[in-house]
Amino acid sequence: MADVNVGLWVRMEAKPGKEGDVEEFLKGGLALVNEEPDTNTWFGVRLGSSTFGIFDTFPGESGRDAHLSGRVAEALMANAPDLFSEEPSIEKLDVLASKLPN
Repeated sequence: MADVNVGLWVRMEAKPGKEGDVEEFLKGGLALVNEEPDTNTWFGVRLGSSTFGIFDTFPGESGRDAHLSGRVAEALMANAPDLFSEEPSIEKLDVLASKLPN
């Protein structure tokens, strides 16, 4: 089983009328994340009518740093002015406990 030690929590607020675009953006991001060997888990989620999030985990800092400088992060920031009412909030976190499939 892969080690999971650090993660990211990204919270995004869609501009009015852009909720469907944000949903499609998150669904499309999965293909890019699948190319990242050190991204253990990645979830694009909807928290409310216009609030979205990304939760992902990594074995260590180098994997998280690679993700933050990778294609998904690049696409997120490039599309942020069009999709979001404010800049996405990106929080680094330490994973204290986890359960992953075998």
